[in-house]
Amino acid sequence: MSEYDLNIAVIGTGGWGKNHVRVLNDLGVLSAVCDSDENRIKSISSKYKIHSYSNLKDLFEKERNLDACLVCTPTKTHYAIASEIIKRKINVFVEKPLSFSSVECEELTKLSKQHDVILTSGYIERFNPAIQDLKHIIEENTCGELLMMEFHRENRMPLHIKDVGIIYDTSVHDIDTALFIFNSKPTVVFARSGRKFHSSEDFATIMLGFENQKVAIIASNWITPKKVRRFSAVCSEGIITGDFITQEIKIDDENKTLIPRRQFQEPLTLELKSFLQSLTGKITKFLVTPEEATAVTKIAEAALISSNTGAPVYLTY
Repeated sequence: MSEYDLNIAVIGTGGWGKNHVRVLNDLGVLSAVCDSDENRIKSISSKYKIHSYSNLKDLFEKERNLDACLVCTPTKTHYAIASEIIKRKINVFVEKPLSFSSVECEELTKLSKQHDVILTSGYIERFNPAIQDLKHIIEENTCGELLMMEFHRENRMPLHIKDVGIIYDTSVHDIDTALFIFNSKPTVVFARSGRKFHSSEDFATIMLGFENQKVAIIASNWITPKKVRRFSAVCSEGIITGDFITQEIKIDDENKTLIPRRQFQEPLTLELKSFLQSLTGKITKFLVTPEEATAVTKIAEAALISSNTGAPVYLTY
């Protein structure tokens, strides 16, 4: 029996959506799935013994007791689907990014407040234990003041990505993580990106300039065959390096090296548990607000503009 008395539907079950289906089923809250690929949803429906629908109209007509929907469809469909869900007064979790357009993000935010529903976006690395450890170290001032962060995220292009390039699919993870760890938004964005094998940009380097000369460098590519997910945080009295995949971190200062040990935890499970807790009225520390998700999209927009023009983009929020 589930500890959550909730009914959740997943819209979009390919790519990353199938992982949401698995975790929500394990948590005992998965009620239905919706996907235009009828063969896919028939297979999922049979495997998990749940209802399946090939269009939103049927989903909403027959599933009258939904507490929330997860939107795991292509990025450029997020706004239309999420807005329809919100207008039905159903809480919504939208996989990253919240929308391709910051204007659409702002409209979704206003809509969620008008209809008094929870709106969040799936920036999963906030829930990675390595990043939660880093957040604690920075807040406790263990290594002094945080000055600079670097992120390296490399892999072949995921086959299910069709409508956006690496900045909106991949770099946004580290943009959100930088904002989360610095607890601030950048005032300037400078970027370079290019295309080699794909129709959209498949490699990019982004610099985020924060107040007081603090900076984050985000390097991402879909060229490297080996999967890499690493970060470093340079502080005034030491450096913390980590791996998103292994969840290991290392803390170095002038005198010693520390490698904390902890149990491995699946970030997606932690993220979805946080969302479910928010639906039951509990305050959840790391849940992404729609305003935070909007800021990430605005920065991604600025990175594309900077790359295209060769000039830095200055931001206000």
